[in-house]
Amino acid sequence: MRKQYFVYILTNHTNSVFYTGVTNNIERRIYEHREKLNPDSFSSKYKLYKLIWFQEFATPQEAIEIEKKIKGFSRVKKLKLVRQRNSLLLNLDK
Repeated sequence: MRKQYFVYILTNHTNSVFYTGVTNNIERRIYEHREKLNPDSFSSKYKLYKLIWFQEFATPQEAIEIEKKIKGFSRVKKLKLVRQRNSLLLNLDK
């Protein structure tokens, strides 16, 4: 079985905060965010649960490199990235 690595972006119900993360199991990781399994985490504090973007990578190094780049993006650049892949998210400009 081939390993997979994902970079992802979450937001909250008002689309006011973005969180960028990396994982090797996206289903499990989103579950952890939604269930607030770490109540002291950034995602729990800001109630981040909506997956709005993700991309798969073959190696952890690639995923980490892209995660770091995205974390350095402005909000406008993150919105552009999300919209390129997910045209249904038209109302994120808060």
